[in-house]
Amino acid sequence: MSAAAIDPPSIGEGAPVLAFDVGGTDIKSAIFDANGIALGLRRTPTPALGDDPAAALIEELARLSDELRAQHPEVAPAALGFVVPGIVDADAGIGVFASNLGWRDAPLRALAAERLQLPIAFDHDVRSASWAEHQLGGARAHDDVVVLIIGTGIAGAILVGGEPYTAGGYAGEIGHSPIADGPVCACGARGCLEAVASAGAIARRYAAETGTTPDGARDVIARAAAGDTVAARIWDDALDALTMSLAQLTAMFAPEAIVIGGGLSRAGGALFDELRRRLAARLSFHRLPELLPAELQGDAGLIGAALRAREST
Repeated sequence: MSAAAIDPPSIGEGAPVLAFDVGGTDIKSAIFDANGIALGLRRTPTPALGDDPAAALIEELARLSDELRAQHPEVAPAALGFVVPGIVDADAGIGVFASNLGWRDAPLRALAAERLQLPIAFDHDVRSASWAEHQLGGARAHDDVVVLIIGTGIAGAILVGGEPYTAGGYAGEIGHSPIADGPVCACGARGCLEAVASAGAIARRYAAETGTTPDGARDVIARAAAGDTVAARIWDDALDALTMSLAQLTAMFAPEAIVIGGGLSRAGGALFDELRRRLAARLSFHRLPELLPAELQGDAGLIGAALRAREST
């Protein structure tokens, strides 16, 4: 992919940094210059990480770093930021567990610092995305915020007083909060929000019940609007599950706003208007949070990694 700027927004003026958003399928990478422009922005496949996945990942980041620096010799990065999925203890620099990448209790920040010889910022991918939304995106007007990413699964992050609430990396697993007795979730628990209301679950449930494979969750939503009763019931179940989860979050944390991103957020009013109506009907004295769409979408994790890298300089 050719050099590109993330627009909007740029991350603004500051120290040049390298940033990486690591996923189980691919790695998004860029070098941000002193003007905050992302150069060399690209998505590359995550390689097979083998028997020592932590060390293999750091070697891949080193390779990508060398490529970016060679392509943009005019930019001298002062730090590197990278984010990963799973359970992440960012304070300790530890990847506690990542089922799709294969490590347990991996000292990822220390390994990266030793190999790359730069100050290293390390964080959870969705928590990093939530930080970017708080600094530059849909959550920037609020300090008490929940960010919910609804895609193939459901991931979340909580900011209290403008700072992430992490609990050693275990906080924010909103997709695996129980909202019913079933179905069984891929994590092994029963009735997780993700198993009912993620975009992946909506599409899978429709295919299982009708024998017809939809073109994603938004296709199911469109079928529901067109009068498909099976699609309408599955979408209604998803909305009820999301409403229950948002009501619980509102009662416990009283967020000023809940920012929703991921593929399902592109459903627009079919999602946001219905959730606003159902949430208001379910709650009583509680302060209703604003329900806002994420603004940075797929770039949020990378931007968050870059922002955290700048903080480490």
